[in-house]
Amino acid sequence: MTKQGITRHLAASCLTIAAFGVVALAQAQAPATPKPGPEQKALGYFVGNWTGEGEMKPGPLGPGGKMTSTDSCQWFEGGFQVVCRGKGTGPMGSMTSLGVMSYSAADKGYTYYGIDNMGSSELSTGTKSGSTWTFGATSHFGGQTFKSRYTVVEVSPTSYTFKWESSADGTKWATLMEGKSTKAK
Repeated sequence: MTKQGITRHLAASCLTIAAFGVVALAQAQAPATPKPGPEQKALGYFVGNWTGEGEMKPGPLGPGGKMTSTDSCQWFEGGFQVVCRGKGTGPMGSMTSLGVMSYSAADKGYTYYGIDNMGSSELSTGTKSGSTWTFGATSHFGGQTFKSRYTVVEVSPTSYTFKWESSADGTKWATLMEGKSTKAK
C-alpha cells in the first residue's frame, strides 16, 4: 500500500470511529424514558369502576338531598395520571364530569382538575397521608367564592368515604356533601 493509500485508509478509519463515537455519545446522553414513581402509583387506588352514594347538605349549592354517582377511572397512557369520567344524579339534577388526577414531582403534591356539564371547572391541590387524601381549592359557584376541601379516606381496597366542605376564610368548615364509594368487583 502506498503512503497515500495508508493515509486515506487511516482517515476513513478515524471517520468511522468518530461516527460511532458520536452515535454512542448521543445514545448515552439521551434521557431515559420516565417511569412513574411511588406517588404516581398511589393514584392506582382510584383505577376502576366506582358507584357512589351520598347526601348534599342544604346550603350555598342548593336545597340538599340524596345523590348517586358512577365513575370510570383509567390510567392515562404512560401511567402518570388517572382520568375519571362520571355521571350522577342529585338535588340539582343530572351531572356528568371529567377529572384528571396527577402528582407533580416539582411541586411535591397531587393535583385534581375537574369539569362538569354545569359549567364548573376547578383545579385542586392535595396531599396523601396514610389512607387519607386531602384536596383544597378556591371554588366559585352561583357568584360566590369560597375555600373548599375535599377529603377521601380509603376504607378498604374497594371502598372509600368522601366529604366536601366549604369555608369563607379557610378556618371554620361546613359540610357540603358526604358519602361513600364502592369499587365494582
